[in-house]
Amino acid sequence: MAVITFANAKGGAGKTTAALILSTELARQGNRVVVLDADPQRWITSWSEVSGNIANLEVISHVTPASLPCHIRELKDQADFIVIDLAGAKDAIVALALGLSDQVLIPVQGCAMDARGAVQILELIRQIEQKARVRINHSVVLTRVNSLVTTRALQAIKTLLASRGVSVLDTPIIERTAYREIFECGGTLQTMDASRVSNLDKARENAFALAREIQSLLPVMAKRSLASRLRWALPRAA
Repeated sequence: MAVITFANAKGGAGKTTAALILSTELARQGNRVVVLDADPQRWITSWSEVSGNIANLEVISHVTPASLPCHIRELKDQADFIVIDLAGAKDAIVALALGLSDQVLIPVQGCAMDARGAVQILELIRQIEQKARVRINHSVVLTRVNSLVTTRALQAIKTLLASRGVSVLDTPIIERTAYREIFECGGTLQTMDASRVSNLDKARENAFALAREIQSLLPVMAKRSLASRLRWALPRAA
């Protein structure tokens, strides 16, 4: 089981969209996926209610600092992936989720406000690593990238972040109509009607590439056992 968390201290960075794209793609591949919807806006919960049953995917809402470690402990033998969607904030549940994660993904649109929100999460990760003496794997994922943006421009952004010690996924999330429609219509990219949604094939390809790269980042064997992560988290959740 792997725990993947999407976090940015600023709202509107494309965090929830990224979490849903990844979760539905992992489920499509046959993995058992549970989304812990810890965002008070509950967008993924609302999507789930509209969608009905989605094979291999479960959404748990009303996640609190006290319940988060319990959910992860109870799901350790049931899920292949746990995906956590957080509020655009820097609070107790964000810190808990970061400490419990095998991989933290920090969505950034490329604007100054998103960057500041990302910096807050990066600082929080460093604080947790120092206090708990652990390593939290993390990367930035560029979101809502215009499809017309050149590869050279994207590489310039990645190079700038890398110069500051920040890892950036090679796969950006391209701005697609399908990603907006999925929250309104429910379902997944696979159940959408290609005759009604433009560039649906491109959206599906993007989701596949994103999931493949994120999976490649996850260690075959977790460097920290689930038990050690829960020991760190439970006192803070009490």
